[in-house]
Amino acid sequence: MILPMNNTFLKRIDPGALLSFIIPLFVYLLTLAPTVTFFDSGEFVTAIASLGSAHSPGYPLFISYAKPFTWLPLGNVAFRVNFATAISAAAACYGVYLLVCHLLAGEEPVGSWDHPLFRKGVAVGAALAFGFTPRLWLQSNHDKPYPLVAFMAAMVFYLLLLWRDRYREGDERPAYVYLGAFLCGLAFGAHQTIILLLPAYAYLLLSLEWRLVTRVKEMILMLFFGLAGFSVYLHIPLRASRKPLLNWGDAGSLSQFLWHFLRQGYPVEKPQRDLALLWDQINAYNVPHEFTWVGMALMLVGMAAFIGRRRDEVLAYAIALLFFLLVIVGYFNTPGEMVFLTEEFFTPLYLLSAVFMGLGIYALLLAGFNRFPRGKVSAVPVLLVSALLALGLPAYLCARNYYENDQHENYIAYDYASNTLRSLSQNSSLFTWGDSGAFPLWYLQGVERMREDLALIHTPHLVFPWYLDGFPELFGKSSLRSAPLETMNPDNILLVAISEQIGRRPIFVDFSTRYSVTFPDFSLQQWGICYRLLPKRVGVIFPPDISLWQYYTLRGLYGDEMPFRDLDTGKAILIYANAALEEGELLMKLGKKSQGMESLGRAVLIAPELRTSAQQILLQPGVR
Repeated sequence: MILPMNNTFLKRIDPGALLSFIIPLFVYLLTLAPTVTFFDSGEFVTAIASLGSAHSPGYPLFISYAKPFTWLPLGNVAFRVNFATAISAAAACYGVYLLVCHLLAGEEPVGSWDHPLFRKGVAVGAALAFGFTPRLWLQSNHDKPYPLVAFMAAMVFYLLLLWRDRYREGDERPAYVYLGAFLCGLAFGAHQTIILLLPAYAYLLLSLEWRLVTRVKEMILMLFFGLAGFSVYLHIPLRASRKPLLNWGDAGSLSQFLWHFLRQGYPVEKPQRDLALLWDQINAYNVPHEFTWVGMALMLVGMAAFIGRRRDEVLAYAIALLFFLLVIVGYFNTPGEMVFLTEEFFTPLYLLSAVFMGLGIYALLLAGFNRFPRGKVSAVPVLLVSALLALGLPAYLCARNYYENDQHENYIAYDYASNTLRSLSQNSSLFTWGDSGAFPLWYLQGVERMREDLALIHTPHLVFPWYLDGFPELFGKSSLRSAPLETMNPDNILLVAISEQIGRRPIFVDFSTRYSVTFPDFSLQQWGICYRLLPKRVGVIFPPDISLWQYYTLRGLYGDEMPFRDLDTGKAILIYANAALEEGELLMKLGKKSQGMESLGRAVLIAPELRTSAQQILLQPGVR
């Protein structure tokens, strides 16, 4: 027997809410990365798969949120985590829709054309505009915690608006505030930038009734619920005691937990600030870049139009922006080459920007249709015109940003890692340098169980005793155990580690390590995109192993095969090209002309900008 559909349930479904979630999710899935990517991807996926701890401050909420997705029968584990991020990004778009609808719900209808569907259409347009910004889109198609933070920030904002509405009606509901405090504490486990929104949240509370600060009981309860959410951080010491696959900081003790939580492993020398650096730091928050100048204008119109009726909400946004800039720009004083990392921190502010853009669209349409006499405008053409105006900007943003955010064929990081692992000798040690050169390898070895015989050693971490503890066979009796590691240069620690191991196992370094450290006591034999270290032999040149290239998978390296190119993807492509160029130069000097020409040709095919360098090699004495 077929049961009839529950009409009451269907009536409760908000089609606008569905559209604001499903449309971005559909587009995100079309452009979703199929596997591991660069930057923190491999590390995050490894931590999620093992329920471990990622780099400081650990991200326990993001890890716990994404873990159930790893059980889905879809693709590999990295793809499932990417899918989890797409879900959270679509949820953040829904957060925009919810806020716009709530803020417009308090507006009195101004004509027969001011239909609820009209307002919902405006809210959907704002949600989609946020969804197709390059920042959120980039965060949606591979594993990132920032969309999850943005969604939770929107929910806290919404709860405070509900509390304010009930408070004005004389029906105070402190449960809204307590739930908001819990979500703030919980969101801290996704990313610490949620703390920069606390002044704005506090303003929304106290601007309505400043005497709330004198209610000791309510304040204690609010703090209690905030700490209850923050207790997600218990994940780190509890899991550290179980020694998971990725156990960053080994934060099982209180002192080590504080070291991990407070980011004490990342000392950064702050640069001398000048006007150019200051501008780059401020420009990390760039509304015109994300929404175009039209979107910026719509946001300002919305703020100006609603400043009278929604003054506190507008000022809360301004307060949030001020604190973000004071901390991220003023206190952090990020070096110029690292400014791009701070761009991701502003995602919650972009969400609020989209909300005011929605209000701006509504205000402009309101002003336009009010020029017509009442009763002279029917609802149908108004809805059509409104839909065109509200959806025009997100359609443009989608078309403009689709190509550069399309990662559905992005196998660069996966192939880079698998090519490296497959090419190394049995039971080797590989020393890596940059995060992007190490994290994809961690994922392939730890999660996909590829080449578990290898020891993957990340050189910058050799200064930490907890990291040495993870390699008892290599460093259990090492002289590094008694050395003052924190005062030593990583280059010297690397040379000590290599000297202790080179007689016992094959030693390799990746391309970044090769050009970050000098090896005066060793000879280097090029090994594809890696180098094998051998005892120094005066006058002996070890020819490169050219056979490795036939086993490499090189998807997306040639021409414009893969549209997406972030900073480290571009670097990986250049590593292939420069490795081929260096290989070709050495082969030509050794008299192996045909093989050298093949390598030079490969370098130019991968990176056409190296054509001049290849031609110069051919003009060297003894080569031509």
